[in-house]
Amino acid sequence: MGKPEYAVLQKIKNDRRTYGITPRIPGGFIRPDKLALLASVAEKYQGTLKITSGQRIAILGLREEDVEKAWEDLGMEPAVRSPYSIKNVEMCPSAFCKRSKENTLPLGMRLEKRFYGAPAPNRTKIGVAGCLNACSSVNAKDIGVLADEHGHIVVAGGSAGYHPRLADRIAEKLTEDEAYDMVEAVYDYYCQHADMGDKLGHFIDRIGLDAFKAGIHKIYEEKRNEA
Repeated sequence: MGKPEYAVLQKIKNDRRTYGITPRIPGGFIRPDKLALLASVAEKYQGTLKITSGQRIAILGLREEDVEKAWEDLGMEPAVRSPYSIKNVEMCPSAFCKRSKENTLPLGMRLEKRFYGAPAPNRTKIGVAGCLNACSSVNAKDIGVLADEHGHIVVAGGSAGYHPRLADRIAEKLTEDEAYDMVEAVYDYYCQHADMGDKLGHFIDRIGLDAFKAGIHKIYEEKRNEA
């Protein structure tokens, strides 16, 4: 039997393999019936539920022969389709928070829908937050959107991984639509010019922030002129 699709190998013990699966849960918001379904599938296949750092719920400890059946029972899409893609869009609950300067949930959901599974030179995370507290660690995401009293701010190049890096500020005082187009411009330039395997922050460091911003703003202006 080959490796199960959309599953992560966790342990090999006495030649027995166990796997984890993670369904797509946009922004970490889930209906009560879907939450109950996740629990019932985990119980059926003797798995363990884990709330992940990416605002999702994984089922861990599945036997190899149960992975496909668990996916069928869930009827949900996988959170990650490829390691070389947009991995997830994390969002703060700005619509429910007294500190938020903008309700960024509509923008976050637009970005999640647009970029779900989109190919990229390397795994790429997007974060969206409604204030400069940057909940969901926006400043450590490859691409991020924050908000202050002047509008939306787009940042890029952050990482919380093996080589930590704070994101660079790319643009500010943007409307929601302008921020959406700016994120698309960052993504387009990254895909067009980075080498496969490049993390966005490393790519920025290699070509220089000024060159990166110049390339992005050219694409952005073209998008805005077409709008």
